[in-house]
Amino acid sequence: QVQLMESGGGSVQAGGSLRLSCAISVSTDHTMGWFRQAPGKEREGVACLEHDDDTEYGDSVKGRFTISRDNAKNTLYLQMNSLKPEDTAMYYCARKVGSNWSLREADFDYWGQGTQVTVSS
Repeated sequence: QVQLMESGGGSVQAGGSLRLSCAISVSTDHTMGWFRQAPGKEREGVACLEHDDDTEYGDSVKGRFTISRDNAKNTLYLQMNSLKPEDTAMYYCARKVGSNWSLREADFDYWGQGTQVTVSS
């Protein structure tokens, strides 16, 4: 059974930073992703890290967010800088089916429960 657990969310003022972590029960040497969902909105792909370490980001976070992992710790990270109020959402990590990058929710099979990020102006 693959289990993922996010942590590191919280409340921060605009312009601040947070680092989210995702502990996974199996190897992170796999294509992984971060998604977010704000109230009343669809789940949005934020970042994807391929098994070979290529990355892809959603347009709204490019240049501000960085996805990375530590395979020795089976942990995926999302460093979020220059946060904006519109980044407020529940953030989820997920493991992708297959190796190619994607920001589509349907391409990921295992999900964590989420961690809340709130950015105030």
